[in-house]
Amino acid sequence: MAKVIAIANQKGGVGKTTTSINLAAGLAYLNKKVLIVDFDPQGNATQGIGHRVGLKDLTVYDVLLSDVGFENCVRSLKRPPLDIIPANINLAGADLELANVEKDREHMLKGVIDSIRDKYDFIIIDCPPSLGLLNTNALTAADSVLIPVQCEYYALEGVTLLLQTIRLVQKLFNPSLKIEGILLTMYDNRTNLSKEVEAEVRRHFKEKTYKTLIPRNIKLSEAPSLGKSIFDYDMKSEGARAYVALTKELIENNQGE
Repeated sequence: MAKVIAIANQKGGVGKTTTSINLAAGLAYLNKKVLIVDFDPQGNATQGIGHRVGLKDLTVYDVLLSDVGFENCVRSLKRPPLDIIPANINLAGADLELANVEKDREHMLKGVIDSIRDKYDFIIIDCPPSLGLLNTNALTAADSVLIPVQCEYYALEGVTLLLQTIRLVQKLFNPSLKIEGILLTMYDNRTNLSKEVEAEVRRHFKEKTYKTLIPRNIKLSEAPSLGKSIFDYDMKSEGARAYVALTKELIENNQGE
């Protein structure tokens, strides 16, 4: 039975999709059965992992709102060896369409996920940088939330709104939803700012903050433009080492569940 992890932060540019791709790839290369659900209308996880999708191709939008079966939309990749339900710009209108659904609109993705949980060890949902119905669907479907936090000024202010949304989802739709962890991204150990943000985040979230720090690394920026995970682009890079460490830390944290 899969562990379903939503990777969420309503702020853009914090390393959310980079983490979705490379955590999923890391798990897959450690022989876990992994599915990525690209739930961002920008489709960056789809493109960044090397899958090209056109406007007429079946995507997560069709699974969610057109009664198209999962098996018609899922795509299996060889490198990394995982499955993906892709997204494209069609998903941009889903928030408005979901608003017109009268019953269980917050549970529509959960219905899809629950029907396929037994096929995978981990399901990673790459959430959009917003707090609308798409994000609510992702959080309702998930077991836990992994929150990437960029090492910059006001880092915690961005997390506050997301935590409010998480508490609301817990109250209304998914009482068992947990915080998987807080991940510090774009860390630069040469700057006092990164160290100060790390100290502040660890003070607030304590053991929920991952030991692993994701560094500022040009290879991590280059890899998705070529449709590759960091492991397929440059396994020897600092970014690859960091995501190996994160993957192992996540697996260790989930042992016994």
